[in-house]
Amino acid sequence: MKPGVTPRIAAAFLILQCCTAMFASAFASGGNHIASKPSFTVLSRNNLSALTTRGGASSTKVSAANNSEDNNTLRTVLVTGGTGYIGSHTCLELLSTKRYRVVVIDNLANSSEESLKRVQRLLEAGEGENLHFRNCDIRDEAKLASVMQEFPDISSCIHFAGLKAVGESVSKPLEYYNVNVGGTTTLLQQLSGKVKHFVFSSSATVYGEPEMLPLTEKARLSATNPYGRTKLFIEEILRDVYASAPKDWNILILRYFNPIGAHPSGIMGEDPQGIPNNLMPFIAQVCVGRREKLSVFGDDYDTPDGTGVRDYIHVVDLAKGHVAALDKLYTDESVGCEAVNLGTGKGVSVLELVDGMGSATGKPVPYEIAPRRPGDVAELYADPKKAKEMLGWSAALGTKEMCEDTWRWQSTNPMGYREEVEIVSEN
Repeated sequence: MKPGVTPRIAAAFLILQCCTAMFASAFASGGNHIASKPSFTVLSRNNLSALTTRGGASSTKVSAANNSEDNNTLRTVLVTGGTGYIGSHTCLELLSTKRYRVVVIDNLANSSEESLKRVQRLLEAGEGENLHFRNCDIRDEAKLASVMQEFPDISSCIHFAGLKAVGESVSKPLEYYNVNVGGTTTLLQQLSGKVKHFVFSSSATVYGEPEMLPLTEKARLSATNPYGRTKLFIEEILRDVYASAPKDWNILILRYFNPIGAHPSGIMGEDPQGIPNNLMPFIAQVCVGRREKLSVFGDDYDTPDGTGVRDYIHVVDLAKGHVAALDKLYTDESVGCEAVNLGTGKGVSVLELVDGMGSATGKPVPYEIAPRRPGDVAELYADPKKAKEMLGWSAALGTKEMCEDTWRWQSTNPMGYREEVEIVSEN
């Protein structure tokens, strides 16, 4: 088998190929569920049964008693920003455990509901009934209250929603503080007294200029841009909220580094609107001809090849890290308010990533060297030991898989979620 998907997902995909007509009933819209298009098809370069052995190390261990499919035993989790890149992959991992019911809220400002429709198509028949979507801005107190009233059994929240472009945050700081910080406080007010378990999507940007590598959770916090400061401020707010009522909250703050990659099926991936703010989607768009060439900002850093080094983590590993965090909160009521790094602990340079994508595509990636960008640091990578010790989680996928999965997604979906694609069987 080729790596990446659980046997359950592989089986579902094979059923998809053989019985496309079944989708009309298996994934039809019903009540609170996501509406789906029965005509949706997917290009698969490799039979998904060959992808079922990869990535198991980043999963948490779950007892058989917790693997019930009885809807009455499912834990209901609110996922803010769940249509986004990391959020949608996390929804898939949550639902695949058969232990969670997922309620997604998102205002679709920088994402598409299509991502959730594709989540459904990777689930076994019937599992999609546990995925619900509501168009809701986290700053809208009335809509949040309505969602909480509609789903009174929500007992946990994974908070992804927010603006995330570093450069844009410099030119629009008030918007970032309004959405990220203001939205989070509104969300917390609605959850207070109702929801105890809270996972926050933070970022390695809270570390600012690193004083020592690898970065541990005890490193000095000092964000260097408005986006990073919103993450840092929210972390402080969460610590204050917990201190004010420790019996009412159980919080994990996940500081992750550079998520890249895509679901190995090629059905889901990163689909930035406009010019990509991150390296990998830009490279991917160059590879499919949407952009002429990549600009590599600086080749004179004190690194092996002169280009910046970052800790890149596969989005599937990252999604499993969120499931591990949520599982931890439910099984340990005394977590408190803790920050945990999610990374591989290994640095990869820009040119190494470019070469990796060249290998995945079979052709070199055109690029040019440009001046350094202000604020960029030479190296940034995590010490992931705490995640292993506390959550039982560690990254399982390497740069090769990250590049191959990115290319499978981008080549199959050159325009992202804005087009339908066709299933092609290799047999």
